[in-house]
Amino acid sequence: MKIIAIGRNYVAHAKELNNPVPASPVIFMKPDTAVLKHNNPFYHPDFSTDIHHEIEIVLKIAKEGKHIDPRFAGNYFEEIGLGIDFTARDLQQNLKEKGLPWELAKGFDNSAPVSEFIPKSEFSNLKNINFNLLINDNEVQKGNTGNMIFPFEHLISFVSKYITLKKGDLIFTGTPEGVGKVNIGDRLTGYLEGKKLLDFEIK
Repeated sequence: MKIIAIGRNYVAHAKELNNPVPASPVIFMKPDTAVLKHNNPFYHPDFSTDIHHEIEIVLKIAKEGKHIDPRFAGNYFEEIGLGIDFTARDLQQNLKEKGLPWELAKGFDNSAPVSEFIPKSEFSNLKNINFNLLINDNEVQKGNTGNMIFPFEHLISFVSKYITLKKGDLIFTGTPEGVGKVNIGDRLTGYLEGKKLLDFEIK
């Protein structure tokens, strides 16, 4: 299983980090050791003082595919969940300034909490799915899939041109604006169309 993550897939988020709006998907990866399941607590690493939350909708790939036509990309996932792309923003900034890859800032252990998954058949319109993140009961991020620059099918097709997708792979589809720092003692709750799927503490 691999995690393929999409950066800058919402215009407002790209702008809040002073990044250009991409003309094609921005891709990075996290190792399987980044996955944090079952709403287990996230232990704040000691190598960063600026860990940011990034709530995202996550697709679970249902079957192997490569060079997938966008018209058929919807057949390659059956379930949707929520995830947090934790980012060590201080490390990321330092690496970017040196022109180096971001892996240390994005791929560290437990940096990808993932919820349970819901059949996509339960959603009437995949291009109009609401999701949000609360910290200590205060809403900090709110998104809708209709605001994605690149929709689900485009992402699956694009990735599959370069990387074979396999059953069980996860695609983090990008975060809306409102990213920010988490602190020890915070409780994060994530909702997908009003259903609470994420609920864990920062320790």
